[in-house]
Amino acid sequence: MNHDRILLGVLLMLGFCLTAPFIDVGSKAAAETIPVGQITLARFIVQGAIMLPVLLVMGQSLRIPRASLGRLILRGIYLIVSTYCFVAAVRVMPIADALAIVFVEPFILLFLGKFMFGDEVGPRRIIASAVGFVGSLLVIQPSFVAFGPVALFPLGTALFFALYILITRRLSRELHPVAMQFHTSTLAAAICLPFIVIADFTHWPTLDPVMPHGIEWMWLGMVGAASALAHLLMTYALRFAPSTTLAPLHYLELISAAILGYVFFSDFPNLLTWTGIAVIALSGIYIVDRERITARRGSVVMPQVSSPRSPS
Repeated sequence: MNHDRILLGVLLMLGFCLTAPFIDVGSKAAAETIPVGQITLARFIVQGAIMLPVLLVMGQSLRIPRASLGRLILRGIYLIVSTYCFVAAVRVMPIADALAIVFVEPFILLFLGKFMFGDEVGPRRIIASAVGFVGSLLVIQPSFVAFGPVALFPLGTALFFALYILITRRLSRELHPVAMQFHTSTLAAAICLPFIVIADFTHWPTLDPVMPHGIEWMWLGMVGAASALAHLLMTYALRFAPSTTLAPLHYLELISAAILGYVFFSDFPNLLTWTGIAVIALSGIYIVDRERITARRGSVVMPQVSSPRSPS
């Protein structure tokens, strides 16, 4: 029975790796004509609308617990900035390149855990994190030459998503994952909306809204729908299998992102980018393996499996 549960978790994780890149495809396609801020807002509106019936079917409350409100607002802000940075990046960069840079987030999370919370992090994991960051530089350097400072935006996604992970761990003791996802989506939409309204009068380029037409509605809907589905797949994958089992599989998302980037936009990573992706992936897998060994010795560590879409 335990083997069957782990197998189901692995299959759900593979479903996540195939689904999550469609968030990026929708974002990149929409960003050709739709401002980045409006795409960010659309993600949360659609995601919240999809999660509402799921919330009601599962018998979860629409009411936000007062004790959790502040942390949910902060979680929403972190996710807004993380999403905005990534959409701004894929607007001009190949999806796989931007996603590879974002995958330094586990290394940032490891350092935050060590220096902010005193988590035990051995020298080998610190070295692996440094190597992983060098891998990200292999991706950033040619991207910076080709696209300018926007190539640094995925680092903003990685940093704010690491903070998002930290606050999610606290909230996971207070709220059901589906309720947390719904409340975060609605609060994030409520936070974004005033900025979009103000931009409509001030004509701020990346926020000034436009009326979508035709296929643009589909791209915006894809962003929110893929976000909702990917979050659910990851949430339930982690219920059936441990994160240390799922973490190595997560790097398959880079492969599916590269394939979809090529199919939809004719973008394909060059040799240097693939080298950086391989260094990041191998460093991340090594850290997961070290966590597994440390956990067997009885130490408490923070799981490092995550992405800009993974937790609820």
